[in-house]
Amino acid sequence: MEKNNTVLDIQNLKLYFRTTRGTVQAVDGVDFKLKTNQAVVVVGESGCGKTSLSKAVLRLLPRNVEHYSGKVYLNDIETMSLDDEEYRKQIRWVKMSLVPQAAMNALNPVIRVGDQVAEPMSVHYGVKKEEALQQAIKMFQHVGVPVDFINRYPFELSGGMRQRVALAMALVTAPDLVILDEPTSALDVLTQANIFNLLKRIKSEMATSFVLITHDIATSSELADRVAVMYAGQIVEVADSSRFFKEPRHPYSAKLMASVPRLRGNDEPDFITGQPPSLIKPPTGCRFAARCPRRFERCSEEPPVTKIGDDVVKCWLYV
Repeated sequence: MEKNNTVLDIQNLKLYFRTTRGTVQAVDGVDFKLKTNQAVVVVGESGCGKTSLSKAVLRLLPRNVEHYSGKVYLNDIETMSLDDEEYRKQIRWVKMSLVPQAAMNALNPVIRVGDQVAEPMSVHYGVKKEEALQQAIKMFQHVGVPVDFINRYPFELSGGMRQRVALAMALVTAPDLVILDEPTSALDVLTQANIFNLLKRIKSEMATSFVLITHDIATSSELADRVAVMYAGQIVEVADSSRFFKEPRHPYSAKLMASVPRLRGNDEPDFITGQPPSLIKPPTGCRFAARCPRRFERCSEEPPVTKIGDDVVKCWLYV
């Protein structure tokens, strides 16, 4: 593992859930790295395991976990080896935090937003309430929330302002890594653009690394340094954003990009035939083979991960 320049290193991460229908292989052998002051965007269809991946990295696990294994390095700390109390004190919201989907549900409706942003400072660093509130005010200014909103309740804020408050809460302890799960899914297009511009500025000013989970490929391209494409619980491609958006390698990545509407040109958006496979009994071989326009006989076997420069692709076409 690279040190000093690699903030996140995920190795063979697996997270399976126990259900009445069987075992769901939500995250199945995921590997990727993220360097300091980089943003990686994780894209893929609904149900491919993106949110489960964030839960696996953050160890926010539900009770029906059947299998959880692999290695997650945050800087030089192997977080999977820590017990729950050590992890809570050393990692969660200290070195790694989360901006969850649907900010209104993430904020406590009966506590003022200033107190919610200040709370991590009090809990993790023992800062007195008055000093923690001053830190919250500074963070409000940083993310573009008016200071007089500090005494308001979440229902008194717009969707965009609530999202900024959730971001302030994640950033107030100055973590090395912030995971954002669909941070703009419930917002209008203009507010989405403002949030992404804010994230770009924070990334530049605070040297923060981001893992952004999203369906919005077009908008996320403004923030992404790297792109990780997830399909049926696996990462099928990781690439530099400057190349990926022009020339995706994996057939699934190419189909995803072809489905994005273009402002220029006469080409109509494409679509992917069929449906993603069940994660209870995923197919053998390449999991995208049944829907792939470029499939051939060897796709019935599990494809290896091929390294091409700094990029990787899980497809027999590149072996």
